[in-house]
Amino acid sequence: MNFALIGAAGYIAPRHMQAIKDTGHTLVAAYDINDSVGIIDSISTDCAFFTEFEYFMEHAWRLRRQKEGAIDYWVVCSPNHLHSAHITAGLHLGCDVICEKPLVSTPEQLDELRSVEKETGRRVYSIMQLRHHPAIHELRDKVLAERREGQYDVELTYITARGPWYLASWKGDSRKSFGVMAEIGIHFFDMLHVIFGELKAQVLHYHDEHKAAGYLEYEKARVRWFLSIDAEDLPERVRGQHSTYRSITCDGEEFEFSSGFTDLHTVSYREVLAGRGFGIEAVRHCLETVYQLGLATPEAPREGEAHPQLARLLPTRPVAVAGRG
Repeated sequence: MNFALIGAAGYIAPRHMQAIKDTGHTLVAAYDINDSVGIIDSISTDCAFFTEFEYFMEHAWRLRRQKEGAIDYWVVCSPNHLHSAHITAGLHLGCDVICEKPLVSTPEQLDELRSVEKETGRRVYSIMQLRHHPAIHELRDKVLAERREGQYDVELTYITARGPWYLASWKGDSRKSFGVMAEIGIHFFDMLHVIFGELKAQVLHYHDEHKAAGYLEYEKARVRWFLSIDAEDLPERVRGQHSTYRSITCDGEEFEFSSGFTDLHTVSYREVLAGRGFGIEAVRHCLETVYQLGLATPEAPREGEAHPQLARLLPTRPVAVAGRG
């Protein structure tokens, strides 16, 4: 099958290119406003490349008229605020679409994409590779097997250090990336829902351009969470050795999953091609979580709700014990 890719010069695009190659398919066209895309040659030396979207679309429509050359899958790796427009373009071309997270920024945009799916008869799939991680499978299986009636006590920490380039790029502009919770957190909110069930309550404790923290209560878990792109937040034991730290503790038992991400895009592609990809409704819950957190005003945590990292961020703010509202 033939694939086209938007956002070929981006950080995540090489994983998509490799997944296309690993699944035995062909990258026939790519687009990016930047031309530092020499990595394409490691996948294919026959891939057409464009730095102007209009020419890229013209080429895609021309391929559509050629039965053997038509694009089957349209891959979107562009900045988050462009996802909706680029997904819609692919659907109208008659392609199924594979898009990086988050699909869009609001539930209303999800509804619009759902309408375009119905109009075109094509499908949109989101890359949610964390659902395929072995450590997450282990935790999910543990929760399923125990069949507990009460809630688990969960602590989620994700720190991925980013240099000054991050805030200078589109990722540092919340109008384009939708903020740190959407850019690096949406996978984890998705994971929590998959493991612990329906979301019952959510509270935001802290949020700035580098980090965020809060509390989520699910059917089967009470979750204290912390997300950061600040290297100073990395644990001492990994600082200077690793730039990323991912950890989730469940009733004190740690499921550390900083490694094991190398091939998850390829696994995701295999699932999509087998008809088991994650469509719009499968990811609606995590997008709605991020959207509501983005609208929230930070509140002081109640007893037992604060992530340990929060003490460093709010050292002079007392912990609230009384109920809200």
